[in-house]
Amino acid sequence: MRDTTSASVGVVGSANVDLVVRVRSLPLAGETVLGDDLRQLSGGKGANQAAASAVLGAATTFIGAVGSDANGTWLIDQLAQRGVRTEEVRRSSQPTGTALIVVDDAGENTIVVAPGANATLSLDGTDVAAFDVVLAQLEIPLDTVVDAARRAKRFVLNAAPARDIPDELLERSAVVIVNETEAAHIDVSRVSHLVVTLGARGAQYLIDGVVVATAQPPAVDVVDTVGAGDTFCAAFCVQLALGASPQEALSYAVTAGALATLNVGAQGSLPTHEEVLAWLPPEL
Repeated sequence: MRDTTSASVGVVGSANVDLVVRVRSLPLAGETVLGDDLRQLSGGKGANQAAASAVLGAATTFIGAVGSDANGTWLIDQLAQRGVRTEEVRRSSQPTGTALIVVDDAGENTIVVAPGANATLSLDGTDVAAFDVVLAQLEIPLDTVVDAARRAKRFVLNAAPARDIPDELLERSAVVIVNETEAAHIDVSRVSHLVVTLGARGAQYLIDGVVVATAQPPAVDVVDTVGAGDTFCAAFCVQLALGASPQEALSYAVTAGALATLNVGAQGSLPTHEEVLAWLPPEL
C-alpha cells in the first residue's frame, strides 16, 4: 500500500473531554453500580477521527470548536501532540463539550454527550476544498455538515450518531459510513457508495445496494471499544484519499479499528500505518 503521507484529510466534527469510568457490568435502568477511578481523556468523534488519521500518517487538519476554557486548551494540545493541524479549531464562549462514558469488563460502553462548544461550529473562513477528502459526523450542527458536503472535493459522511438526514447530504456524499443500527435511520436508496460496519464481524462495502467487498478484522484481545469506529472511518478516508480500491480500503480500515481496541480511551490505542500493515493479510 502507498505511503500515507501523501494523503490530505480534513475532519469536520466534535471535540469533547471524555470522563470515563470502568465497571464490572453496565448499569440497568435505575441501577447504581460502583466503578473504578474516573479518568479524563480526549475524545469527540471528530477529534478521534482526526487523531487517528494523523497517527496513520496522513496530513490531517481538524475543523472544530472548543470552549475558551482550560479543557479547550487541553484538547487542542492533545490533538497537536498526535500530529493534527489545529489552526482551524475555533474557540467558543460555550464550554468545551463533555462526554460521560461507562465501560464494562467486556469492553462495551454507554455514552452521554453534552455538546457545549460543538453546537457553535461553522465553516466560515475555512477552505474546505483544500483537502483530498473531508470527513464529517453528526455531533455538530447539521447545517455545518451540509455546508462541508457542498464545498468538499470528496466528502465522506459518518452518519453517527443516528439522526434524520436530509436527502441532499446523502446524495452529496462520496461514501456514507454507518453501523447496522445507524443504517436503519437512513434512506439507503439515496446512497450510491455505502459502508456498513458490523462490529466483530467486520464490514461491507456496497455500491448501489450490491456488496462489492467484505473484510474481517484480526482477532485481538479487546480492552475498550470506545473510538474503534472512529479509527475505522479515519483509516478508510486515508485510503480513499490515496485512491485505494474498495477492498483495500475496507481491509485496512477494519484492521485499524480492531487495533484501536487494545487500550482504554478513544485515542488511547491509535495504530500507525506500519502497525496496520503488519496485521493485514499478505495478499494486501
